[in-house]
Amino acid sequence: MGDWHFIAVEGVIGVGKTTLATLLSKRLNGKLVLEEVNDNPFLPMFYDSPERYSFVTQIFFLLSRYNTLRELTTRDIFSKVIVSDYMFEKDKIFASINLNDRERLLYENIYSLLKKDIPSPDIIIYLQADTSILLERIKSRGRPYENGITPEYLNAINDAYNEFFFHYEEAPILIINSNNISFTKQPEALEILLQQLDRLKKGLNFFSMA
Repeated sequence: MGDWHFIAVEGVIGVGKTTLATLLSKRLNGKLVLEEVNDNPFLPMFYDSPERYSFVTQIFFLLSRYNTLRELTTRDIFSKVIVSDYMFEKDKIFASINLNDRERLLYENIYSLLKKDIPSPDIIIYLQADTSILLERIKSRGRPYENGITPEYLNAINDAYNEFFFHYEEAPILIINSNNISFTKQPEALEILLQQLDRLKKGLNFFSMA
């Protein structure tokens, strides 16, 4: 294993973050940290009425992510590999899309106060997939409140993620196009991924099965 201890798996809704994070944590005998999306009581209302429920939905997510990740002390990170299916900064990506200007200003003030207590990942795995495939995966997992997710919304999130990671410099990023890769059905893909994690350079890196 390389000189890394905290891996964050990121990407758009339905791209397979939790699946990959779970497989990695088992393979590395690490601690798995999962985002409890279903615990947000405002999320179904947000999909029904985004303008009305955007702010409370976002603040709930922000505080939930903060409470989970602040428990990862320096001792935890250096005693055992941690694999998370999100990073704290993702919250700002969604806030940039979902909040209006006044809400965003208040949100930014709260975010800035909380961010300093959160450890940053050593490596980020950024999963990508086409919108049509994301919609198929979202439909197949059968969460009723996600029925209102539109291609336009997914496209907006995709654009925001790409913009964010294009300028991200705090950790190496491994970009994986997951359109035709199944880490559950292709065990060799996970082994290749681990090999490539050890060879990552600063900035953007691209996963290859070759």
